[in-house]
Amino acid sequence: MTMLFKKYKEEIIPKMKEKFDYNSDSAVPKIEKIVVNVGIGRLSQQPNFDKNLEFILNDIALITGQKPALTSAKKSIAGFKIRAGQTIGLKITLRRLKMYDFIQRLINIVLPRMKDFRGISVNNVDESGNLNIGIKEHIIFPEISADTIKFDFGFQISIVSNAKTKEEAIELYKLLRIPFKKHG
Repeated sequence: MTMLFKKYKEEIIPKMKEKFDYNSDSAVPKIEKIVVNVGIGRLSQQPNFDKNLEFILNDIALITGQKPALTSAKKSIAGFKIRAGQTIGLKITLRRLKMYDFIQRLINIVLPRMKDFRGISVNNVDESGNLNIGIKEHIIFPEISADTIKFDFGFQISIVSNAKTKEEAIELYKLLRIPFKKHG
């Protein structure tokens, strides 16, 4: 059991029940999954795409601890030079303990290593209670060695919760110690 999951069970559930008057522990919002998306559409135009795709697959697998699934275009879009069936992205869905381990590493190691990081905007939480974080450079993860990377790429992290309102979700994320920007 990760420290963050233990903290959720022992500290966050009682605080959320007290603040929002929930009747049971199961009514308290929780994180359901984390989805990591990598868009590689622009790289597919390069001549050595297969080799580059292999590097991206390996790096994302190191970062998440899970093998990514390839996503392909459903239809052709001439303006973007995309053909139906062409690989345009990678997707990883983390659940259970891997998910809590990933959030813990994100909060304690990765976000402090970001250049000019001042916190995540509260506007990154949508009305459904999901938190979206864009990572511009994957090299900020400690699993990636700066000596071995061929090129840098970015990706999106979506933390999906079952919160009913945006306020509940923001409180859950604050109690998980996700660093939000200070207002004022």
